[in-house]
Amino acid sequence: MIDIKFIKQRQNLLLGFTLLIVLFVVIAILEQVLPRTSMLFTVLKKGAIYALVAVSMNLLNGFTGLFSLGQAGFMLIGAYTYAIFTIPVAQRASVYQYFEGGLIQFTLPVVVSMILAGLVAALFAFFIGLPVLRLKSDYLAIATLGFAEIIRALFQWDKFGVITNGSNLLRKYEVFKSCLFPFAVSGVCIAIIVLLINSTYGRVFKAIRDDEIAAEAMGINLAHHKRLAFVISSFFAGVSGALLAMFQTTIQAKQFTSAMTYEILLIVVIGGMGSITGSCISSFLFIACSEWWLRFLDRTIQIGSFTVPLLRPGFRKVVFSVAIMCIVLFYQKGIMGEKEFSVAGIINYLKRIKSKIIKNKKHVVIDK
Repeated sequence: MIDIKFIKQRQNLLLGFTLLIVLFVVIAILEQVLPRTSMLFTVLKKGAIYALVAVSMNLLNGFTGLFSLGQAGFMLIGAYTYAIFTIPVAQRASVYQYFEGGLIQFTLPVVVSMILAGLVAALFAFFIGLPVLRLKSDYLAIATLGFAEIIRALFQWDKFGVITNGSNLLRKYEVFKSCLFPFAVSGVCIAIIVLLINSTYGRVFKAIRDDEIAAEAMGINLAHHKRLAFVISSFFAGVSGALLAMFQTTIQAKQFTSAMTYEILLIVVIGGMGSITGSCISSFLFIACSEWWLRFLDRTIQIGSFTVPLLRPGFRKVVFSVAIMCIVLFYQKGIMGEKEFSVAGIINYLKRIKSKIIKNKKHVVIDK
């Protein structure tokens, strides 16, 4: 007997990989045509990083139903882990100038450091999750947000300066020079999350989200699977933190404020809680609007003797906030809701367009 659902999943995965390959080719061509300083590449790189961390947060909030606000803390751990282990030994004395060159006196390869960044974040998540995941709803959110703030304070503490460099910048570590690298890493990580969601573990996560009591009655170990989702989400948040460190070229703990977590949560809500496609689309839209498209609103424009009103530094954020409010009001489930970009969805969309065209033609004929 043919499993129709399995065939559809394979079609959707094939479509996703095909689109990813096409995207790689387009980016490779753009890098040869446009200057490296173009804002387009900034948006693409940062959008890819935020897409990964938004999907990792969606795995926890949207698919498992755990309201966590500790993503910035896990990104901080990942960013610092990556930076610490990729600073060349010859440069450590100049970076750790107040701490005698620091404690770590060896360098790891980039890929190994990125995996280690995810593992360290996951290890922190495991120990934090033991007491914290007993809480529910708003209490869990407050506890994880408090953890992120504590981690940020500890990483700036001079007592840990031999490892974290205290409140000073970490710099001179390896960074990426092409847009393809963050896209490749984010693409692989998101593909792994998609496979996880479509597996038996993903179905268990959704069952916990929908009804914990019913899930426990079916024999699901709630504590184990909640901890598993928390650790996996934190691993990918740590990897995205490593990518962000590469993007920014310098890292300091005070950059990872609670506002960063709220931005990621906003991306997830705009895209749709429970939609991987929505998180990816909204990440690029969010970064493009905040970093590029609305930049002109911060400049004073003079037309002859007339000055365009309201346009001044900071006005971009006002317009951006209003746009977000409109999206939340008119798309309460987000852009995609719980839907995904699929072959069936494309076919249905094309059918709707075709039916509209046929109806319009009929109306034209009748009017004549």
